[in-house]
Amino acid sequence: MKGVTAPLRQIRALYDDRTITVYQAYPPEIAVPSLTAGRFVAPFKRERMTWIKPSFLWMMYRCGWGSKPGQERVLGVRILRSGFEAALAHACLSHYDGDLDPDRSAWARRLRTSPVRIQWDPERSLHLTPLPYRSLQIGLAHEMVDRYLDEWTVEISDLTDRAHAVRSALAAGEEEAARRLLPDERPYPLPDALSRSVGGS
Repeated sequence: MKGVTAPLRQIRALYDDRTITVYQAYPPEIAVPSLTAGRFVAPFKRERMTWIKPSFLWMMYRCGWGSKPGQERVLGVRILRSGFEAALAHACLSHYDGDLDPDRSAWARRLRTSPVRIQWDPERSLHLTPLPYRSLQIGLAHEMVDRYLDEWTVEISDLTDRAHAVRSALAAGEEEAARRLLPDERPYPLPDALSRSVGGS
């Protein structure tokens, strides 16, 4: 699924013709009512930036297989690909990149006004060690959070048991069994212009 020959910056995700799956982890008091409603509802806070991640293993690294306080429930969120790409079209890198902005002051101005932030962090292996290529994280704020909640979300599923099953298989030394439980993430066909605008390879 994730070979060492991957480009330095490439979006890899579980997707179909219409949707892409991103991952988040929350405490039960947020996850349970949202799973019941099929969309994020209170006490989810719209006014806070929310980070979505197309990489399941990066989410597992971040939440410790659903064991870290406040991240006990792992959620898979199917959203419209049109929404995903709309978010990227309004995004600004969280760090300065001279290939995308003419100077630091122009980047800083764009960062202050952009409703979407992106960063490329080291992708993770099955054992959650860093790999020599990057995975995309997307931070949504302001009107983009509203669109994520009200327009783009198609389905929310609880992947906590799957996360625990992968961890248990690894603990038992059953690496192939663990790998079979992972989502089938493939390179996402982002339009070239949009890929360049977010610093993709």
